[in-house]
Amino acid sequence: MRLAPISRADFIKRLRALGWHGPNVGTKHQHMVKGDVQLTIPNPHRGEIGVNLLKLLLKEAGISRDDWIRRR
Repeated sequence: MRLAPISRADFIKRLRALGWHGPNVGTKHQHMVKGDVQLTIPNPHRGEIGVNLLKLLLKEAGISRDDWIRRR
């Protein structure tokens, strides 16, 4: 399967399923936390999270493409 655009709400649900906590309020953006890693969550006003941004977020979070796809 391929990565596909995802809504912000679904992105947050999938992160929670992978053990992330939040979203917590930040200064400009919300963030989610897992252990020592803090991941900035895009603001909701831009529609879906595109594939390129999703790839960057997954890399920053240390989530493999396979782990992400398995959580569908």
